[in-house]
Amino acid sequence: LYKYITVVKSMNRPKDGFFLRAESFYNVASEIENLDSQGSMGSPIIDSYGGTSLHNMSHGESFITLMTNRFGGNGIYILDEPEAALSPIKQMAMLTIINELVKKKSQFIIATHSPILMAYPDADIFVIDDDEIVKTPYKKTDNYMITRKFLENPEKMMEYLF
Repeated sequence: LYKYITVVKSMNRPKDGFFLRAESFYNVASEIENLDSQGSMGSPIIDSYGGTSLHNMSHGESFITLMTNRFGGNGIYILDEPEAALSPIKQMAMLTIINELVKKKSQFIIATHSPILMAYPDADIFVIDDDEIVKTPYKKTDNYMITRKFLENPEKMMEYLF
């Protein structure tokens, strides 16, 4: 990946940022509770995450809560397979949150297999495959084509699979 990315410094630095990895978010929620239990001079950290323990929510609800309460405008957010915790409806809810944050000059880099998340209007989609990165139109991605083929005729796909 380092061969394809160039870091450029600019006067216009993001004011906020977050790296969300679906499989390790439980640890983030646990660390928030741990730090808050130790007491501090300021407000509890959980207040920045909606004020309720993220462990008291489903995995998907905690993701949506994170994005709604912790993410702000003019930020850069790197999300690694956020769809792992989200139903299709919640993925669409996530798109509306992303859209509101993009309007506030935020930028998202999302590693996903979800054709729903890839459908974000004007998204630049890069497919990483066989040691190369290729900018790919949405409807040319394998994830879109396979999902479409499945939804058009699930019975035929089941016959093919079994």
